[in-house]
Amino acid sequence: MAEIDVLTRMLRISNCLQTILDLEPDLKRLELGDSLLGEFVVLKAFLEKIDTVDLREADVERIERATANFLEELRGPLSQAGEKRANPLRLQ
Repeated sequence: MAEIDVLTRMLRISNCLQTILDLEPDLKRLELGDSLLGEFVVLKAFLEKIDTVDLREADVERIERATANFLEELRGPLSQAGEKRANPLRLQ
């Protein structure tokens, strides 16, 4: 059971990180995007090592909330920039 919990937490974290990384093309079009794009290198490196990280449920929930907040904060700038996404910004 504990092994399933660990796998589930890793998948949830991976989903959060991949959701953010999927925004890279959109962020390149924003003026503020350059400052965020540097952080994508860190996210990509973390995603590659996710299976070696000991994640607790509280950590996963905090990252999920932070991802949802980040997506919500980007909604305005992306819409102001005239971005029309086929899929709305949402945590998958």
